[in-house]
Parts: sequence; C-alpha cells; structure tokens
Amino acid sequence: MQIVLTGGTGYIGSALVRRLAATGHDVTALVRTEEAAGKVRKHGADAAVGDAFDVAWTAERFAAADAVVHLAATGGPDTERLDRAVVAAATQALGGTGKPYVHTSGVWLYGDNADIAENSELRPPALTQWRLPVEASVLDADLTATIVTPGIVYGHGGGIPAGALLPGRDEAGRIRLVGDGGQHWTTIHVDDAAALYALVVTRGEALGRLLAVSGASPTVREIAEAAAGPEGVVAEPVEASRERFGPLFADALLLDQQASGAKARSLGWAPERPTLLEELRAA
Repeated sequence: MQIVLTGGTGYIGSALVRRLAATGHDVTALVRTEEAAGKVRKHGADAAVGDAFDVAWTAERFAAADAVVHLAATGGPDTERLDRAVVAAATQALGGTGKPYVHTSGVWLYGDNADIAENSELRPPALTQWRLPVEASVLDADLTATIVTPGIVYGHGGGIPAGALLPGRDEAGRIRLVGDGGQHWTTIHVDDAAALYALVVTRGEALGRLLAVSGASPTVREIAEAAAGPEGVVAEPVEASRERFGPLFADALLLDQQASGAKARSLGWAPERPTLLEELRAA
C-alpha cells in the first residue's frame, strides 16, 4: 500500500513511519528540509521535500497515494493554517475516490469529562477551539475520513508528561503539580498510538471520530508521584500554573478527562505497551 503522510519526523509520526515500513508498506513522508528527509529515510520511508502549506503541491503528492495520514503540526499558532491547507489538499486529491484520509485531533477537544466517548459533546479550551471548524470541514467533505484523537501521549522519554510536568521541580527538588494535581489525564503510549493509526489507515474505512487512548487515566498527582523519588511533589495554585505555563496551555493541562477507548478496541486494537505509571516507576 502506498501511504503518504505528514509529520513523519514528529513524535507519533516517526513511530508510524517505522511501523508501516517494517510491515511492507511504501511510505512517503512530506517534509520541509533535506535534514528531515534524511531522518525519515533512515526509518525506511521515501521523502518528498516541499511546503505542505502549498495546497497544489500537497494535493499532487496525495493524489499519488492509496491513503494519506496527516500528523504534522508546527508547534505554534500557524498549525491551524497548516491543517486547513492539508484538508484542502486532501479534499482536492482524495474527494470521491474512496481512498482513506486520516486526520489528527486531540483529546482536549472534549473538555472536562469523566467518560469521554467519540460522540461526547465537544467543549474545547481556548487553545484548541480552532479545531472545531477544521474538523467539521473534514467530516463534511466527500472523504473516506477518520479523525484520530490521541490522549496525552508518552513513551521513550517524550510527550507532555516528560516535557511539561516532570522538569517542573521547585527549589526543594519537588515536582510541581499543575494546580492541585487532582485532574485525570487520559493517556496512550506513542507506540500504541502508532499501531492504531496503522490499523485505521490500512482498513480504508470512514470511521468518523476515533479516540486513541489506553483506558488508563491517572491523576496528575499520581503521575508526578510515580516519577518524583524521595523529594516528592507539591501542589500549586491554579493561577501559579497559569503563570508558569501561560493561561492557554495551563487551562488545557488542568482539564479533568477519562476515557476507555472502547471503539478502538472494537476494531481489534489493544494497547500493549506499559502504562504511563508503570513506565515512570520502572525508570
């Protein structure tokens, strides 16, 4: 199967490239630089160097594929513009063909919710409010589309827990929580996320929204305590967290979310990697 993807050097994307290439698929990653091209080639993929913001260029590459996966993000406010360009290219190249298009969302879109399912009300924080119209355009287009919605991704020393929570120690060496740490984060290992993307894109069906979560939803306090060591953890006022992370990011980190991932399991997928707490305790 000829699969074209964006974000092939990213956290989930690089894991997906390795998995797809190892299972015999022909993978082409759209990248911005020759340096990035070298990275994906080491994982067994071809690379096309260009500008994914260029709808015509991207659509031409998508049209040559049997399936497309969009995982790229800029890490800044122009991620919305990138998503809109990629969706436009996918609609132009894949609309009406029956070829699968897999789009990437994020679990924060559901807001505070103790039992998130795919059809739960969408109540995003300000940080991800922009996703609503973009994803509506995916579902409204004549695309064989699935919107994969990962939880908090971790594994191999990466992800939000490693990047945002664990380095935040105070002068006594204690890990600072986000608020009081009572909020749950619904989680998934990066390799399990890649396995679900691979399953979805090769099934070739329009699955609508699909949560990519392990079913393990520890509290932030539990996550921090698993990694803290003898120094322990310390809560902080919400306003202190908002000052430390910026209000938009902090408000997302303060969401209280849990999910089982039942729909993904019904497809034959199951998480195989250690839970976040298991990985932190082992480390």
